[in-house]
Amino acid sequence: MSKKNKPKYTRIAQLKTEEQFTDHLANIGTSMPFSTKVSSGDESVFAEKINLRSGSEIGNRFCILPMEGWDGTTDGKPSVHTKRRWKHFAISGAKLLFGCEAVAVNPEGRANPNQLMINEANFKDFKDLNRMLYREHEAAFGNTEDFVVGLQLTHSGRFCKPFDQKKMEPKILYYHPVLNDKQGLGEDYPILTDEYIDGLIQDYVKAAVLAQKAGFDFVDIKHCHGYLGHEFLSSYDRPGKYGGSFENRTRFLRDIVSGIKKAAPGLQMGIRLSAFDWMPFKQGEEGVGEPSTSGEYKYAFGGANDGLSEDLNETVAFIQLAKELGIEMICVTGGSPYYNPHIIRPALFPPSDGYLPPEDPLIGVARQIKVTAEIKSHFPDMVIIGSAYSYLQEWLPNVAQAVLEEKKADMVGFGRMVLSYPEMPSDILKGEVYKRTKICRTFSDCTTGPRNAMISGCFPLDPYYKEMPEAKVVKEIRSSL
Repeated sequence: MSKKNKPKYTRIAQLKTEEQFTDHLANIGTSMPFSTKVSSGDESVFAEKINLRSGSEIGNRFCILPMEGWDGTTDGKPSVHTKRRWKHFAISGAKLLFGCEAVAVNPEGRANPNQLMINEANFKDFKDLNRMLYREHEAAFGNTEDFVVGLQLTHSGRFCKPFDQKKMEPKILYYHPVLNDKQGLGEDYPILTDEYIDGLIQDYVKAAVLAQKAGFDFVDIKHCHGYLGHEFLSSYDRPGKYGGSFENRTRFLRDIVSGIKKAAPGLQMGIRLSAFDWMPFKQGEEGVGEPSTSGEYKYAFGGANDGLSEDLNETVAFIQLAKELGIEMICVTGGSPYYNPHIIRPALFPPSDGYLPPEDPLIGVARQIKVTAEIKSHFPDMVIIGSAYSYLQEWLPNVAQAVLEEKKADMVGFGRMVLSYPEMPSDILKGEVYKRTKICRTFSDCTTGPRNAMISGCFPLDPYYKEMPEAKVVKEIRSSL
């Protein structure tokens, strides 16, 4: 691809009127719900409450998605950076914190040496974190009766980097011809044994017990983004009781749920789910993303055999299973930030290990809205939470309101946006003028940092991170791309 043909996409900040925004959607061949006037106050759709079967009440339709900072201690405790980020979650105005951030259930399952980890030694720290969330939320909004908080439990699988920022130690479930090659893993690289998985399930159960004792309302059994829970769902080639058939590939979930019900009765569960996946992408000409392989691709859960489109038949079957297990909340996402980031978190600027988007990022936003709406149509009595809204920037409230009004989702999830503009949900509810200088412009520095052995944060817009030495390094990396 020549520079002449290198794609150029219109920045959201250039779409200054409703007409410009909707015309641009039409020009790029996509569409999404859109409200011309955003309502605020108690009459707003954003302010509607959700009553869960467990008896809990969620006070509005805003959700904070789980986000890590790669900034805990090496023994898995929260740092001052962690506590500040969680405080921002609490005072955002959202009434649901879906997992807060990925918390490892054992040492070798961490995605980085500074990932949080819940165990007996760290129990008090998580109890204190939970209390801080409720204390800060009550100070900001007067009560916590309708405030619901979860803890995301994880094992990072083939993306484990538990002890050294520069050393991957993958734990894989099957030989993946594309990802193994990408990671430099040979055909003889060992896969996790059934016995290891049996023990890991118990680690999840023990972690859930501690989460309940620490005061969390539910645990998120993470099944997304290429991590271990997600990889189970595409383990078509794995032999034994955890691979092959749909029953075997979902045994991990079923056994965790069964164990939690016995050991932590009353603790609710949710799932953040990569509801669809595509084949891995790589940098092509001029740094633009392109498929890493061609022909039939069979490892995309929720994806068609071409590896470049969706097939939600197994996704619907999985959520139906979750419903039968008593799980009420599904937080929808897609793909993986490691191998096809443009479909999970649309952005104009790639992180240092990424690629330039092969499509206008608004197409990626529309895709996630469409997938979430299809799931919601199958499960009208479950709580379905949408993602990928940050790229909408100023137009996030207009699209989010229409999605809720048209019942294409029950809640709107805030990810990267809350790192730069934590109070945006509150401002929307109050009808405040949006703080344009705090709106996330998807520079991807919050990913470039940890990809280069640094903490994550909004280095361009948050003064707290802007003054750190890491901010200069991240800026230099971005400028060199």
